[in-house]
Amino acid sequence: MKTNINSGTFQNLLSRALNISGFRVAPFAVSLVALLIIIAVAVSNTSGSAARAADMREFETGKVAERDVIAEREVSYVDEEATRLRREAQERLVPAVFRFSAGATAHAQNAWHRFSSLADELIESGGSAESCRLAIQAEFPSLFPDAGLISAYFSAPERTSFGGYGTTVLNSLLGKGIFSLDPAELQKYNPDVADLYTGDGLRIEQERIPYARIITLANARDAINQIAESAGLPASFRNIAPGLLRPFIEENVFFSANDTDRRVIETRERIEPVIKHIEKDKRIIRKGFIITDEEMRDLDAMHTAAANTDPLTVTGIILLVLLIYGLFILLRGKLFLGREIHDGESYLLSVLVCLYLAGSMLLNNFFSGGDGFVVSLIFPTALAVMIPAVFMGYRMALALAIALPLGAFLCGAFDAHAYIFALVSAVSASVTVKKAEMRMDLIKAGLIVSAANCVAIIAVLLFSRASLAAYPAMLFWAFLNGVMSGILLLGFVAPLEYILNAATTFRLMELSDLNAPIFKRLFTVAPGTYSHSILVANLAEQACLDIGANALLARVGAYYHDLGKMDNPDYFAENQTVYNKHDDIAPRLSATVIRSHVKLGVEKARSLKLPQEVIDIIAEHHGNSLIVWFFDKASKQEAQVNTEDFTYPGVPPRTKEAAVVMLADVTEAAVRTLSKPTAAKIERFIEELFDAKIKHGQLANSELSFRDLDTIKNAFVKVLASYYHSRIEYPKLDEGKKHSGQNGDNDAAAAAVGES
Repeated sequence: MKTNINSGTFQNLLSRALNISGFRVAPFAVSLVALLIIIAVAVSNTSGSAARAADMREFETGKVAERDVIAEREVSYVDEEATRLRREAQERLVPAVFRFSAGATAHAQNAWHRFSSLADELIESGGSAESCRLAIQAEFPSLFPDAGLISAYFSAPERTSFGGYGTTVLNSLLGKGIFSLDPAELQKYNPDVADLYTGDGLRIEQERIPYARIITLANARDAINQIAESAGLPASFRNIAPGLLRPFIEENVFFSANDTDRRVIETRERIEPVIKHIEKDKRIIRKGFIITDEEMRDLDAMHTAAANTDPLTVTGIILLVLLIYGLFILLRGKLFLGREIHDGESYLLSVLVCLYLAGSMLLNNFFSGGDGFVVSLIFPTALAVMIPAVFMGYRMALALAIALPLGAFLCGAFDAHAYIFALVSAVSASVTVKKAEMRMDLIKAGLIVSAANCVAIIAVLLFSRASLAAYPAMLFWAFLNGVMSGILLLGFVAPLEYILNAATTFRLMELSDLNAPIFKRLFTVAPGTYSHSILVANLAEQACLDIGANALLARVGAYYHDLGKMDNPDYFAENQTVYNKHDDIAPRLSATVIRSHVKLGVEKARSLKLPQEVIDIIAEHHGNSLIVWFFDKASKQEAQVNTEDFTYPGVPPRTKEAAVVMLADVTEAAVRTLSKPTAAKIERFIEELFDAKIKHGQLANSELSFRDLDTIKNAFVKVLASYYHSRIEYPKLDEGKKHSGQNGDNDAAAAAVGES
């Protein structure tokens, strides 16, 4: 037989194996991943540890060493400074790359061809040298300002061959390349040679040319003379060749930035780092001598290598992170927080702790010397505390305010001064957000945190005897840290509320708006239920205020607790006038209708996307209590009655707020049946109701104490006594007194006393 083990079975098995009550696999997995990330970052970041930073601060370049430092082991490390110098030198030796421009070459050749063709035509026509010169000048105006040059061309005996001579010299010159050189572009590359790429896209040849041999427009005349002389051309052509060909020469070789950059990248990738070796027992720092940059690099490498290779150090770091994680688990537990956290809250905490500890360690690694104080100024510790304060309350925020800076300090991201600053910032953040009821209160909280940050910075700077020049910048960053934490919190709250569907103060304030469409519909469809819910909310809110529970959550839960009655409002007493529909149906069916309003209310709450805390109040406001009236009625009609058919489908309240709403609900409904209620009668009646709930185990899981129950009873009596206060019967006045105005003030005073 094949056995299928589902996720629930696996979770139960794992829960039993770990002996954890209420164990949930997914939050545990997320927390475990966060822990592994923190350990990995801490181990890889040991070079930035607080111990190393403290040791390094003892030495500084340019100061006289107060003690010797001996290498305890052989160390090899990459000398970053020497590697940088090697890389810069190798890149500087890369030759600039040039490429031919086929278009520029063709343009020069075509211009000469037009000139030589016209000259040949003029020579064949047999005209005089002067007429030929004028014809050339007409066709190529301003090209040859020296009139004697063209005259010599057409007067020479070998003039019929000059066109071919010029083509030979020009092609040879363009083949060598006329380079376009821009000193600003070439100053980063090899100052002696350049690389010339020739050929088409399929086959490219590379030629390395010294700049001394490169032809430019500036030395083109000399190149023409050399080519003409080496070709053995007649003197008559050589004499006019530079002036004749110079107008047709143009640059046809240009610098290629892309090819050159590619060569630089290839060269950079081939560079081997400079490895420096420190022998064991070598004296790295000498007492009484000025410390050099090289000695500081050796010292830093020795500490880094020792931290990264020592298994005892790595083991200690892992144990330290586990200790911090254990503290975090303890502080987020029910013992400290007072309640179990939800899965979404667990995910949020895991992500926050991981980002804070890993992020602070990584950021610390960017600052040389392990300057954790700068890290604490930049890192938004207040934000990491404010977010849990909004979503999980003051206790969780205070726990993180203690744990997060301590964790960053023990992991090496913060030094002592940074820890003090972060602790002040975190604690002030947890306190300021405690009473935030409007979203703009978060900005005010950020300003208060900024003020606390500035005070902490001043204290730290005074303690460290910093110069006055350091104060303005430090105060600016401390103030900005708090302000930005408040602004970022304001931006994070709304999306996190949506993602977590959390019952934050701001969300509950929005849900308590009685102008919402759902309440308008409740008022129209079930006005009695609407009035009942309002009074239950008043009772629950006052009681929660007196016992220190979440009064706003209780009020919102009371508003929504009877949403399920909207579908069948006439079956509930508060909406009935004279006719009772239950008189016409069996008690079992009546109980089914009554019981269904809990399930229907939960379904409506989920469709409205209410927070889970509010949904729990709706589901638990009757617990699993018995519907006594219809159970007794059925017992008289039937021989055997199943109590489950007359029991609400929920569970007893698991929070103080849900329990208070349950008590307020039953109290308001029951007290309405009293005739001529007085404070004493109401008090006795409430005691009986509370005793019944205790007897049937409806308050066993709510964590309400007997003192809390007594406080709740007094709160209910106070509210209900003012609501059902007795009124005096006003005496009738005779017409004479009414019109005479005698004793009018006394009568009005008596009426006022009666209405109060």
